[in-house]
Amino acid sequence: MRPGRKLGALRRRALRRLTVYRTRLMTSFFLPRRAGQTAWLRYAALLDGQTVNLHAELPASVTQADTAEIVLRRGLQRHRRPARVYPDPDGPWLMDAAVLLGAEAGGVPVGPGRWKLRLDVRSGGRSVRLPLSLAEPTTPRIGATGPMTRSPLTADRYRLGRTVRGDARVVCARARPEAEVAAVHIQHARIDVDLRVLGVRATAPWAEVLAAGRRVRCPLVEVQPGVWRLEVPLAEMVPTGGGREHWDVLVHPDRGAPLRLGRRLHDVRVPGRVFTMRKILVAPRRGILMRIEPRYTPAGSLRFTCSDGARAE
Repeated sequence: MRPGRKLGALRRRALRRLTVYRTRLMTSFFLPRRAGQTAWLRYAALLDGQTVNLHAELPASVTQADTAEIVLRRGLQRHRRPARVYPDPDGPWLMDAAVLLGAEAGGVPVGPGRWKLRLDVRSGGRSVRLPLSLAEPTTPRIGATGPMTRSPLTADRYRLGRTVRGDARVVCARARPEAEVAAVHIQHARIDVDLRVLGVRATAPWAEVLAAGRRVRCPLVEVQPGVWRLEVPLAEMVPTGGGREHWDVLVHPDRGAPLRLGRRLHDVRVPGRVFTMRKILVAPRRGILMRIEPRYTPAGSLRFTCSDGARAE
């Protein structure tokens, strides 16, 4: 094993052991001693990649509540969003809240880092602040879709975590450099792809399509703020020896490594089966027919398979 891989494996092993130790300390020491002092989260999840959904049971000490707010705190920064509190006829008071994250989406303008969650409950002139304790993370259901951990608008990454005391928190990180498909326009004799470049500066990006041993450089035209259009160069993608060729798209931002274009900001587990596109038969050059099959690979990358039209028929 290479030294770099060996060091990475040792780090991952140490992290797993630390996580197990922290979880044991939290569940066996801190959480039992905080019973009756915190609001217990019975449900906490990020359903669309940028909205925190919460349902909590308030301690028995709360016997009256008029209004409530979720408070996100990091250092000296505070952000407040309303929550709904109501009594359970057969038990304690309950709380529901949905907190949208990200200024671009009109939500809480959280930046990178760890944001603690608190609940402020008011009744008359009295106010009490309660930690939101998360004993067990909510397990997403297994199906055709899965949990989203990134904003579909900005690709910023959000996840729910816990402190060693069991307090819930939101962990935010900026988007990694990525080229995301915004739309694919398949017309009778041409294909246009709208795309966004996220997580990296892109004032004048350009693209290229690649097959085995072949590259075609393509300009990009900005059709909306932050949305660039690629006109797929079908005339340059005719298979040289007949048969089939697979073409991928690379997007070059202002600086840094090129980005493979794909569709990844979604919650679909098998994008190739869900985001299907129709095939077209075109005549890119005089006397030549070519069949184009746009599709997504298992990794979510956009790929064009070009084949000889007569052979395909």
